[in-house]
Amino acid sequence: SIRFQWKCARFLRVLIDFTGTVSDALADSLSSVGGTLPHFLQEPEDAYIIKNNPIKLRCRATPALQIFFKCNGEWVHQNQHTSQEYMDQNTGLKIREVTINVTRQQVEDFHGPEDYWCLCVAWSHLGTSKSRKATVRIAYLRKNFEQDPQGKEVPIKGMIVLHCRPPEGVPMAEVEWLKNEELVGSFEDDNIDTRADHNLIINEARLSDSGNYTCLASNVVAKRRSATATVVVFVNGGWSLWTEWSPCSVNCGRGVQKRSRTCTNPAPLNGGAFCEGMSVQKITCSALCPVDGVWEEWSEWTMCSAQCERQRWRECNSPPPRLRGKMCEGEGQSTENCTGGLCTQSLENSIDVALYSGLAAGVIAVVVLIVAITLYRKSQSEYGVDVIDSSALAGGFQSFNFKTTRQGNPLLLNSSMQPDITVGQTFSSPICFQDSIDKELFDPLPDKVKVQSSFMVSLGVADRAEYHVKAHQETLPANLHPKYSTVEGKKTTMIAPNGIHTLRKTQFKTSAVFGHLGGRLVIPNAGVSLLVPHGAIADDTSWEMYMLINQEESSAQSEERCEILLGPEITYGPPGLNLSYPVAMTIAHCAEVSAENWNIKLKRQTKDNKWEEIMSVDDESTSCYCLMDSHSCHLLLDQPGCYALVGEPITDAAIKRLRIAVFGSVEASSIDYSLRVHCVDDTPHAFQRVVTAETSRGGQLLEEPKMLFFKGNCLSLQVSIQDIPQFLWSIKPFTTCQEFSFTQVWYSNQQPVHCAFSLQRHSTSTTQLSCKISVRQVKGHEQILQVYTTVGECTSCVDYFCSADCTVTSQTGAKAFKIPLSIRQRICTTFDTANTKGKDWQLLAQKLHIQRNLSYFTKQKSPSAVILSLWEARHQDSGDLDSLASALEEIGKIHCKSLPQSPDDKETDFTF
Repeated sequence: SIRFQWKCARFLRVLIDFTGTVSDALADSLSSVGGTLPHFLQEPEDAYIIKNNPIKLRCRATPALQIFFKCNGEWVHQNQHTSQEYMDQNTGLKIREVTINVTRQQVEDFHGPEDYWCLCVAWSHLGTSKSRKATVRIAYLRKNFEQDPQGKEVPIKGMIVLHCRPPEGVPMAEVEWLKNEELVGSFEDDNIDTRADHNLIINEARLSDSGNYTCLASNVVAKRRSATATVVVFVNGGWSLWTEWSPCSVNCGRGVQKRSRTCTNPAPLNGGAFCEGMSVQKITCSALCPVDGVWEEWSEWTMCSAQCERQRWRECNSPPPRLRGKMCEGEGQSTENCTGGLCTQSLENSIDVALYSGLAAGVIAVVVLIVAITLYRKSQSEYGVDVIDSSALAGGFQSFNFKTTRQGNPLLLNSSMQPDITVGQTFSSPICFQDSIDKELFDPLPDKVKVQSSFMVSLGVADRAEYHVKAHQETLPANLHPKYSTVEGKKTTMIAPNGIHTLRKTQFKTSAVFGHLGGRLVIPNAGVSLLVPHGAIADDTSWEMYMLINQEESSAQSEERCEILLGPEITYGPPGLNLSYPVAMTIAHCAEVSAENWNIKLKRQTKDNKWEEIMSVDDESTSCYCLMDSHSCHLLLDQPGCYALVGEPITDAAIKRLRIAVFGSVEASSIDYSLRVHCVDDTPHAFQRVVTAETSRGGQLLEEPKMLFFKGNCLSLQVSIQDIPQFLWSIKPFTTCQEFSFTQVWYSNQQPVHCAFSLQRHSTSTTQLSCKISVRQVKGHEQILQVYTTVGECTSCVDYFCSADCTVTSQTGAKAFKIPLSIRQRICTTFDTANTKGKDWQLLAQKLHIQRNLSYFTKQKSPSAVILSLWEARHQDSGDLDSLASALEEIGKIHCKSLPQSPDDKETDFTF
């Protein structure tokens, strides 16, 4: 049998040499021969054709007489085989090795249901064996990633997940991650996982994880890099603990205490949010002032002693010195001769001395009394009116003891002469009485008032204190006529609480429909406007927006903390308004802005009608922005609602501006004329209310309104009328001067201060009236209003106040803005992104004099657009772009100096 198998193998070799191939039937017949089959030491492995390079498939078997490859079910020709045979040194067996080459063309030409495959068949004299199938594929890797990683901004300790789907390829690409061009491995850092479906996962972000990440895909044919994803790990700012309250800023009186905190726990990093809230808190404080000692009254003189002397004493206890106050100056004991130097020890002489002393004292008393009467009458004649002791009418206040010298009035009946405008003066003592009426003062004193005082009786002028006053009839509804009440036998005037402001109701409200182009809402003659920026409302969307001034009594101010409203309460809406950019609201105010004297706050009304403080204008805030100009406050607001600007005086030097105006009208009787003086907050809205009331009353503006600086030092306001031509006009006694308490004036936003002077002509032929109205704060600023008018002439006070566009309440689109849209867009494109030239929005803000609370703009989608909206709000009344053009020109000059301009650059980016 062995001989037979040897012969068969020889026949097979010859047949193969002759035909170059072998049939399946023959191979199967040989495999049926009993014995040990060939054993493969190396089988063909899967292979990839890279580019155009052929691959080799290799087989090794023992014992084997022949080895042939079969690819895709067909035998490979003998000529394509490379065969060699060698002896294994360990086993002594012959080992046959066969290789073939597979080209790219062969693989591409094959079109079958499977991949291109090959296997080996080995023959021996004992039988045949087949190897495993090896597939041959063309390797490739496409260029584009199916998903590139995206950059992220994550808070510290947050999770970072970067997704990556590599390009399609054969074989499938393997993925690695690079951070700043260095390989990232999950084996070195347990916090990083790169094994989850090609994604990079950082469980807890650290500051060190910030960087540029790249997904790297590779296989046998190529490597591909994804787009770089920038990961920023940011830290939101946190407030530190409050510091201790600082000492009171003054050693005596009312001052301020401060405490502060910093946004350093932690400090914001990598664009993290700045701390929200106030960095500085202020409260008012009171320091006890030193009390200097004051002498009490002298005691009575002692009896005249034998040495002709008498003594008296006083003590320093009225009050005694406290809190480092000064001791009383002077002596606590006084001694004097009690006989005028005629001291004698005889009884007879002592009686004569007493008689002479009494006569001398009587003569001196008479002389003093005569001089006092003469001086008193002379002083009263200088005012041109009879002034008597008015303590009964003035609530116990003493009469004035200082008067200015009366000057001749050159305006009397001489219409060609100009009014004598007296500049503001400062006095150190009051000049008139405290008026006991704290309400409306348009009505005169009651019909008959009789006042007597001990001082008047002593001068024999008590009879002059009785006078009669004609009833002052007003053309008013029944509920507005004066009501009288008797207090201790004296009749006083009580005015209806609603006063003059009930005569006419004015609606301060405006609304309009705005779209993507934006626009502006304006309440005429109120100093209030609302700017809706371009792009704040989404495309294909419109909102009906409104703005109104609240007319109800405000609860935003706190009298306990001496807070006052500095302007009207403004509401804008509707609720639920969703805008891409904040609106710019402008509110006129009446404060002389000074960080040392005022703590100005912005308050917003909550849903339960309570007021919450949302920022102080001196502090940093990211919720809203407040820019204080001398007469207006410009706000950048994100949320609709009701807002109020409130001021808390820190020192007595805090100043509130008052607008002083005098109106006049002829009363029901042709000989009666009424002068009405208004002292209101120096805001257009407050004065508009006065104009509305006076228009309904037929009032005529007699003098250009003037400004009065009213300090928060708790001193009252006095209004007096002077220089009335007595031979043509008369005024009711005790009405030439009226005084208002500090509280009335300081909180006049709720109830404006006004008073009236009733004049009467001696003859209907008198048509000229000239006088002066003095309005001043005690120990403070004074303004003089010069009245010079022709009675009977009718002019409208509305003509003074209303401008040409006072009826315009809304503007939409481009006409609402000073800056053309194309220029606005170019400015935003230039400055929104920082670059090597340094032309970013912070430089723009600096040149437009916006230099504080810049953290607010960092969170805006377009800081430059918000800055330009603020510029629009500040310059809505000016008709040019000079300030903006100057700022851009200055930035252009800075750029030209810092970077040399090439010859090709004929103009900078700032030429608009």
